[in-house]
Amino acid sequence: MSEAINPNLTPQSVPSPVPIPAVVRSAPTPLTPPPAREGWRIDLLKMFPLLKWVVKQRWFQFVVILPNLFLFLVFLAAGIWGTPVGNRNILIVFVWIFWWFLLISAMVPFLSRIWCTVCPFPFFGEWIQRGSLTTPKMATPGAKGTKIGINRYFGLNLRWPKALSNIWMQNIGFLGLCTFSAFYLTRPIVSVIVLGSLIVVATVLHVIYRQRAFCNYVCPVSGFLSLYAMSSMTEVRSKDADVCLKCHDKSCLVGSERGWGCPWFNFPSKMERNNYCGMCMECIKSCPHDNMTVNLRPFAADTKLKGYDEAWKAFIMLALALAYSVIYLGPWAFFKNLANYTESGVGLPAFIGYALALWALPMVIIPSIFSAFHWIARKVAGAEPKPWKESFLLMAYPLVPLGLLAWIAFSVPLIFINGSYILVTMSDPFGWGWDLFHTAHTAWSPVVPQLMPTIQVFIMALGLILTLKSTFKQAGKVYEDAKAKVRFAAPMAIFYTAIVLLFIQLYVN
Repeated sequence: MSEAINPNLTPQSVPSPVPIPAVVRSAPTPLTPPPAREGWRIDLLKMFPLLKWVVKQRWFQFVVILPNLFLFLVFLAAGIWGTPVGNRNILIVFVWIFWWFLLISAMVPFLSRIWCTVCPFPFFGEWIQRGSLTTPKMATPGAKGTKIGINRYFGLNLRWPKALSNIWMQNIGFLGLCTFSAFYLTRPIVSVIVLGSLIVVATVLHVIYRQRAFCNYVCPVSGFLSLYAMSSMTEVRSKDADVCLKCHDKSCLVGSERGWGCPWFNFPSKMERNNYCGMCMECIKSCPHDNMTVNLRPFAADTKLKGYDEAWKAFIMLALALAYSVIYLGPWAFFKNLANYTESGVGLPAFIGYALALWALPMVIIPSIFSAFHWIARKVAGAEPKPWKESFLLMAYPLVPLGLLAWIAFSVPLIFINGSYILVTMSDPFGWGWDLFHTAHTAWSPVVPQLMPTIQVFIMALGLILTLKSTFKQAGKVYEDAKAKVRFAAPMAIFYTAIVLLFIQLYVN
């Protein structure tokens, strides 16, 4: 493999002693300050000095990934050599019940993309690409016009195709995986194939393409994390925009001996959204002015979707929360049989019909209904000062908090009804008759099942409140006139209310 300097660097006509990337996700103009932030912020690294010391250590990410990698390999081994009974295999129970509940109900809402900090998928590929587990490799001074302070990488270091520099691949990949969800939710070996393939693909893409192309553009998990991280109460941001404007090193971007340049193609000091920040904390290490930190902030502080790919991710996630509520929580055996056609005997043609309907719902049906309400809103409000796409994306944003709360409402019964399986598989992960923690014979015991509809209705009601608040706030970005704002927001509010009532109807009945 070839050796290269930071492959994200090309000289730019800006007053900086080091080159600035030609394409970064968070700012095309590196010398302008980021927009003013709305709401309060609490600097967590200032409040907790020990936390700051930890994230600044070069071993930090390696240490938090290592145990997760070990568990991941144990889960894969259980999927291969363990029992084929899904609710007795630790792979199925821990990944698709416990991990999913923690991810969607706690990690994302409160800790942004903290899963990316500990994710094992890119571990091997990034190790090969960087040629190091912890210590940044540095470019030779003067080599290819470079200067001290620029990282060096290994591999082919090709640019990711510009046409694919969006999350459409993640959208399609996630929807594809969800089409066959019944297979890997019940068959450990299928989960092994899915999860094992992701780590292989991540490794190969790290060798071929520069930095975290896999995480940015391919990983199906990363796609929905990027969307729902907008609602998170945690962010990595610069402390003072003026300090960043005066900085000539741009180490957060190009790297230094203290830390790697941002693996996510961000200009960290210019970030205004959580979408593509993997919380690796490299910018906190590399900043020579100690100007990057981790903030606590209000819920749903990021409110800007930047493209149709992100809007369609919101449609996909909402549609799948709705479909899964019908398939996995509802009393309709017909839908369960369609999703799991190989065991139910409904036949391949019926499954194909199910798959087409599952794809049509988020890709065509819900977007079409949304577009119709958006068109009505524009007509009702009168002459609009913004073009269709801009107002479409502004009014699609409320799908983000609504979708997140819908997924939490769906996930709560998973852990409360099936939580006892966690105790069983902890003691007997392979289903071989072990009893490591004396819980292997715990009987299945759902927790307060009679309260599940009430809890779900409460979550969806909260989602509706946040969504309607966001809808009127977004409408204010389209119209300054108060009456026009209300007329524009009203049809969209009806759309969102109807969706919530549909979820509530499902959960109550």
